[in-house]
Amino acid sequence: MATVTTKDDVQIFYKDWGPRDAQPIVFHHGWPLSADDWDTQMLYFLGQGYRVVAHDRRGHGRSAQVSDGHDMDHYAADVAAVVEHLDLRNAVHIGHSTGGGEAAHYVARYGQPQGRVAKLVLIGAVPPIMVRTPANPGGLPIEVFDGLRRQLAANRAQFYLDFASGPFYSFNRPGAESSQAVIQNWWRQGMMGGAKAHYDGIKAFSETDFTEDLKIIDVPTLVMHGDDDQIVPIEDSAPLSAKLLKNSTLKIYKNFPHGMCATHADVVNPDLLAFVKA
Repeated sequence: MATVTTKDDVQIFYKDWGPRDAQPIVFHHGWPLSADDWDTQMLYFLGQGYRVVAHDRRGHGRSAQVSDGHDMDHYAADVAAVVEHLDLRNAVHIGHSTGGGEAAHYVARYGQPQGRVAKLVLIGAVPPIMVRTPANPGGLPIEVFDGLRRQLAANRAQFYLDFASGPFYSFNRPGAESSQAVIQNWWRQGMMGGAKAHYDGIKAFSETDFTEDLKIIDVPTLVMHGDDDQIVPIEDSAPLSAKLLKNSTLKIYKNFPHGMCATHADVVNPDLLAFVKA
């Protein structure tokens, strides 16, 4: 397996497909998944002639199941380790959900200062901040995230099955056509990772404030969000992020769920390609 070892001695697994001289597209996965969640997009862009790269976040997928460092600062540093190891330049970074926060934090802290980033895409992403605070009154109450932690600690396997079967893909909506294959693939990826990393990751994705990151970013950024996102409610995410970014385009998709990259890849992929090519 292809891995890079970080400065704090953590092995990070990554995939690197396509021509080495092609423009790289770097994918950042959501919680509690792995690089495999991007299979559809990676194959699509590979077919368009791009170099595609995706890693498993520390404690997730095939990366080391370490006890510590499950926070956005370490996540961004781990991305930098992969990018610098592969010497990726002129890259487009695409992040979904938690991966959107990770991608924004990486671009602001490492990618943009190093001149390695061409564009950024945030899909159903957690920025600016998910949890309700005095500065973010529209956020979700901390009790929502405490509930996720309780369910994970009590029966992680059942919790992940319920999460994928219901709100993640909006399979819980009346008349929705659920896919057992999609549900099982989500569950498989989740159970590959470490319970400690996933437990700590809830705090990382819900309580990190990305406001200053978004203000710093000046590369062209596409913000995509489904208006039926039951995981990252749109009212307190995408429009606010688009306003904070210096050079953003906001695209809202009617009735699309949080997991829109899987359920609506036929729409999402061409829109991503158009932005990358623009």
